[in-house]
Amino acid sequence: MSVYKTKEFSRFARRAELGNAELLEAAKAVAAGQWDADLGGGVFKQRIAREGGGKSGGFRTIILFKVGGHSFFVYGFAKNEKANITPKDLKALKKLAATYLALDVEGLKKASAAGEIAEVRNDGEDGQ
Repeated sequence: MSVYKTKEFSRFARRAELGNAELLEAAKAVAAGQWDADLGGGVFKQRIAREGGGKSGGFRTIILFKVGGHSFFVYGFAKNEKANITPKDLKALKKLAATYLALDVEGLKKASAAGEIAEVRNDGEDGQ
């Protein structure tokens, strides 16, 4: 299973100082069935702790995931900035999940080459 982040999520992660190790750990937890919320349609909410703090006051991330497929970080927010996603947001995220989770190897390569997604790697370097 590969883990990717969208261009928009990459900006959020940079501002929030979320490293690849934290993202990979969150993605592994979702893949293992240890998610914070299954929002349906391949959309999962997973909390990530802030540096020096706990998960409850940390960040909320939205991960698109399908068993046997890849994971995609597509949205993130701090709990103190936003309580939760709206029903309208969820509807859009489910449509996005249908698109991303259907990507085959060629589609992943094209999206990566276009700069829309980057692979999250253990070494801290994003794949391009």
